[in-house]
Amino acid sequence: MSERPMKRVSDSYTTQVQILTQANLNGYNRLFGGQLMSWMDIVAAVVARRHSGRNVTTVRVEDLEFKAPAHANDTLMLTGYICHAGTTSMEICVNVYVEELSGERELINQAHFIMVALDETERPARVPGLILETDQQRKEWDAAERRRQMRKKE
Repeated sequence: MSERPMKRVSDSYTTQVQILTQANLNGYNRLFGGQLMSWMDIVAAVVARRHSGRNVTTVRVEDLEFKAPAHANDTLMLTGYICHAGTTSMEICVNVYVEELSGERELINQAHFIMVALDETERPARVPGLILETDQQRKEWDAAERRRQMRKKE
């Protein structure tokens, strides 16, 4: 059996930018939470696909927290990166910022997505391991490992 391939966090880092229009707002003229969740799921899926080289499916969303609103004409920046790679699953962190015209950013939402890679028959497939290059990446891995252990106890 060959050695498990490895990839860096930076290999699958993903950014998506949106300008909010009326179509994305709720009755209070704020970003509709369901729309934001959809965009976040797409970003998480792109990260997981880039890491695994396979189609993926969302298994779980954790720690979804709406910290602040976004309004019409705001620029949103969604960033996603892999925190943890198991045998077939990956934990992806997605952060959402409102970006001011000055370039300053405010974190308004964050969540962790558990994604599973799929083979050609839609069964779980092995994913590459993760190369951790920074102290922050190691902290993220450790936090993801703690969340994984908590899920196993459920």
